[in-house]
Amino acid sequence: MTVAMSRSNLELYKDPQIDIATLLRMLIDHKWLIASMMGLCTTLGVLYAVVATPVYQANSMIQIEPKKTGIDATPVVNSKPTSVSEAATEIELIKSRAVLTRVVNDLKLDITATPRYFPGIGRWAARRYKPNGSEALAAPPLGLGAYAWGGEHIDVYAFNVPDAMLGQRLVLTAGEKGAYTVRDKDGAVLVEGQVGDEMNQHGVQLQLAELTARPGTEFYLSRHRELPTALEYQQRLKVVEAGKDSGIVYLSIQDPDPAKAIAVLEEVSQLYVRQNVERSSAEAAQRLEFLRSQLPVVRKELERSEQALNDYQAKSKSVDISLETRSVLDQVVNYDNQLSELRLKRADMDRLYTRQHPASIALGQQISQLEAQKASLQERIKSLPQTQQELLRLTRDMQVTTQTYTSLLNKAQEQDIIRAGNIGNVRIIDKADSNIEEPVKPMRTLIVALAALLGALLAVGIVFLRQAFYRGVENPESIENLGMPVYASLPLSRRQERLNKQRKPSRRSSGQRSATQRSAAQQDAAAPPRLLSVVEPTELAVESLRSLRTSLHFAMLEARNNVLMITSPTPGVGKSFVCGNLAAVIAQAGKRVLLIDADMRKGYLAKTFGLQPELGLSDALANRAAISQVINDTGIDNLQLIACGYAAPNPSELLMHDNFSKLLREVSVHYDLVIIDTPPIMAVTDAALVGRQAGTTLLVARFGLSTEKEIETSKRRLGQNGVLIKGAIFNAVLRKASTAEYDTAAYGYDYSPRGQ
Repeated sequence: MTVAMSRSNLELYKDPQIDIATLLRMLIDHKWLIASMMGLCTTLGVLYAVVATPVYQANSMIQIEPKKTGIDATPVVNSKPTSVSEAATEIELIKSRAVLTRVVNDLKLDITATPRYFPGIGRWAARRYKPNGSEALAAPPLGLGAYAWGGEHIDVYAFNVPDAMLGQRLVLTAGEKGAYTVRDKDGAVLVEGQVGDEMNQHGVQLQLAELTARPGTEFYLSRHRELPTALEYQQRLKVVEAGKDSGIVYLSIQDPDPAKAIAVLEEVSQLYVRQNVERSSAEAAQRLEFLRSQLPVVRKELERSEQALNDYQAKSKSVDISLETRSVLDQVVNYDNQLSELRLKRADMDRLYTRQHPASIALGQQISQLEAQKASLQERIKSLPQTQQELLRLTRDMQVTTQTYTSLLNKAQEQDIIRAGNIGNVRIIDKADSNIEEPVKPMRTLIVALAALLGALLAVGIVFLRQAFYRGVENPESIENLGMPVYASLPLSRRQERLNKQRKPSRRSSGQRSATQRSAAQQDAAAPPRLLSVVEPTELAVESLRSLRTSLHFAMLEARNNVLMITSPTPGVGKSFVCGNLAAVIAQAGKRVLLIDADMRKGYLAKTFGLQPELGLSDALANRAAISQVINDTGIDNLQLIACGYAAPNPSELLMHDNFSKLLREVSVHYDLVIIDTPPIMAVTDAALVGRQAGTTLLVARFGLSTEKEIETSKRRLGQNGVLIKGAIFNAVLRKASTAEYDTAAYGYDYSPRGQ
């Protein structure tokens, strides 16, 4: 009790740190699983890298220059503070739906027509086919003529379907001499036509420009909506600036068909440049329209000012003005011309910027300054004679209007020239092209490396999951912590596994056997024994059993009788292997041993010794045979066997009967040791019934299979029936990196790779 409490306290206060060395040893234990998973994933990665459709990338480069204005192409300086570069705006324009929708229409990208390939390897086989002379098409293997195997081609000139059929995949089947048939998803015929003919049937308009295929080859034909197709290419089109404010923009797009990728990128580049020119020409056209709209107004003002001057000169009979007035007039006209130009410039600027823009504010300051100078000059004019003042005013109006009209004419002609000769501010530097020798996808080396890494990660994940959810005991210390000493650790024997595979035990039926079954039983009786201690006495597992023999001798000194029961928590732990071989090694030491197979349901100890007795324990307990009739010689000196007998329908009732106690009392006086092999305690209650008659009880647990919960439950269940487990036998121990340190230090065993 105190020892158990101290052990639990040690476990409670153990430092919960991750032991890297233990994790590494655990991975080494599962090295074959990890290697197999890595090999499988690497193989799949290689297959994918070989079979995957290659994807090519087309690239082009565009230069974006600062916007220019005027005949001399003066760069436009944007004084508005902004963090967005001009190239960023142009990049969004390149990817706009206005551009991509026209690309979709021009190149018919909303129409998809592809051959039907065999799943998995069809595309790969078609790519590998090289036309040979007159054989332009690959021959279909195994009669799979509906699939394309290389050389097939289709070119759709026009294809329209009703809105309800947009996005649906139609099947086009090639016929003889250019004929074809189009069916919907239900197999109904929609179009039957000939290559080159314009067909319009069932609402489907179709015209093929070319069809190269064997008769019977199928193609998938679809018409998609314009907007989703444009949005798809908007996602696929990559547009990036080479560097901040560099003005160099790179365009790229990927597609399995390099020619299609080049065509799409070239069309995008050309349409963008064309729209850029159209936008620049539209600005010049707007300015020209504004100037031409002002010319008639200024013309009328000029005519009115000329008429007013002539009328005043005729009325006042004054023909000319004085030299002083002429000087003032020239200055006034100069101010008015400058103000007129500035006001025109402001009207043009108001279309682009607000009055709070720095350029507009500077222009307003110039206008205010000129108006102030003009106002001071007006004071000088007031000192002139009234006639000279009026004559000066009329002359000034005429000259100012004349110069304004002349300036408008000049600017209109200038904008007309700019509009006609505008080339935009973008140009294509590198035309679209693609390297057909090196596809960008799949990246075979990277795929294989990632596949191997994925395999390793999956294997490691499986190892950790198995460790987390399957808690099989792998250390004798775990059994001892349950208050059960471990008397021996038996290494796994590969030799015993081969012996077990030589002949599986046959099922026994209740009742009398037929003549054929009796004949088979006689043949089995001649079979050689499959006992490891007889076939391979130098095995490490047998040596461990000899050590158990010594330990067992001292353990049974205080037992009430010489009956030893060996049981297990669950089937498959090697309990019968331990019973048979332990009995053999004890008998080889000169002790008389009787081995009883008390598993009257599935016992097969007799076959382990190469025997097929007619009678057994069930017959003796049911009073169908005497004890002397069921005891069989095993061929090993000092060792005899009582087999399980015919399958009994009520083994528990037989074991509870006094006949079983009487049998044990009679045989125990004639042998040094009686070993009883019982069914698993967690399966049936037979072991608890036998344990009451036995002086010593041992429990067999298997390495990596039996759990602490099962061992603890078995101990508790036997204890509830008054059976005390003397100790445990740890069977089928594997040498593992994670447990080797404990095994060698605690027991001194050198488990070889062929150990159990």
